[in-house]
Order: sequence, then structure tokens, then C-alpha cells
Amino acid sequence: MKEVFRRIIDRKRAYERLPLFEWMRDETQTARGRLAFYPCMAPFIMSFGDLNKFVLRETNPADSFQELVNAHTLEDDHHWPWYLEDLGKLGFDAEMCGTDWMKFLWGEETLQSRVLTARLTALISGTTGLERLVIIEAIEETGNVLFGAMLPLAIELEHQIGDELRYCGAFHFGLESGHAVGADHKALARKVLGEDERVRYIALVDEVYFAFEPWTHELLRYARAHPYPAHLYEKHGRPSHMIVAARAAF
Repeated sequence: MKEVFRRIIDRKRAYERLPLFEWMRDETQTARGRLAFYPCMAPFIMSFGDLNKFVLRETNPADSFQELVNAHTLEDDHHWPWYLEDLGKLGFDAEMCGTDWMKFLWGEETLQSRVLTARLTALISGTTGLERLVIIEAIEETGNVLFGAMLPLAIELEHQIGDELRYCGAFHFGLESGHAVGADHKALARKVLGEDERVRYIALVDEVYFAFEPWTHELLRYARAHPYPAHLYEKHGRPSHMIVAARAAF
């Protein structure tokens, strides 16, 4: 399994050099400007809970590996309310309302965000519990890159708005970093693979990163096309309807 882990880390290092993350690390721009892509993430972020509940999770796990998958999904299936909270706190939900949001979420600008969910669903379909753990490990590392790049921006913005950004900031990053190296990782490390398994698992890792890369390019295109409007930021604004709905759901 060491070669599979090595592949995950090698692909992660290449992933963190993609243009989106270079953009996010560009200190010549404001923190808010570097998060201008945030609304474009919505289709994938909002469907990620369902991916965990209905695609990765099995009601009757076949083995201990699937039990680990199930445990992992219980940690990851309820993060979307925090995304909505930060969407409102950052002022993005003031850009659109009603049917405009529907057109945006199912429009061309968010195509890759929707396709990413479909690609991961197809990749997971028919896999074993152990294969799903490999997929999860790769997904976790893509998230680690994104949330790691978001964290310093969130810290800066929290000082500006006087409020916690639970999705973008330390709260979420701490949860993601905590369970990414948990029992599932240890279970994988103990597994001795045959040659066919090794080839199969490395291919699964590659497919995860292949699926995520077009999404990052879409997010960057959106950020460049929609620079953050200063008028959206209100330090003491009332909670938006999206924040209220998110808090009620959580």
C-alpha cells in the first residue's frame, strides 16, 4: 500500500501547484478577492453530503473496510450548513435571489462543479470498501489543499467582519485534518497488495485527481470573471435567509 500512499502525495503536490491555488496564495490581491470563486463551489459542496450518505455509505457493510467508510461518511455528510453560513457572512448571497440562483447553479459557469459529483459517483459505483477508502484518502488530500489555502484568507477576513467563518476557517480545517489521518489510514497502511490491486488502486487515485482538476480551473475562471464587489461586504449585516436556513437544518 505504500506505493498507493506515495501516489496520493505525489498527485497532491502537483495539485497544489494548479493555477487556482497560486491565485489564492497571491498576496498582491485582497483576501476577499482571492475567495471570489466561493459561490461557484456551491453545486459540489451542497451535493457532497449526499455523496457520503447515498453513494459511499452502505446500510449493511460487507466488511470492516466498509465499516470504516461508513464512519467516515458520518463525519463528512453535514458540512454544507457551514458553507451556507460563510456564503452569507462574506456577502455573496446578496448577489442573486430566487430564480437567478437556480439559473446560476444549473448554468454553464457551474458545470464542472456539477460534473465533479457525477464523476465521483461513477468512480465509486461497484467498488469494495477498501477501494472506497483509497478514493476517500485521495479526496481528503484535495480538500486539504483547498482548505489549507483558504485558512489564512479566512483568518484575515474574520478580523475584518468580526465573526467566525466556520467553513473557510480553522473550525472546518481542524475537523478535516483530524480525521484524514485516522483509523481508515492505519487500516490501509496495514494492507498488503497484490500487483493487480496495486495497479487498480493507483488508477483510482489518478481518477480522483483527474476529476478534481477541471473543477479548480472552473473556480478560477469564475473568480477572474466575477471579482469580489466591495459593496457586498457589510461588517454588521443581518443574517441572510441562507444563514438562517443553514442554522435551522444543522
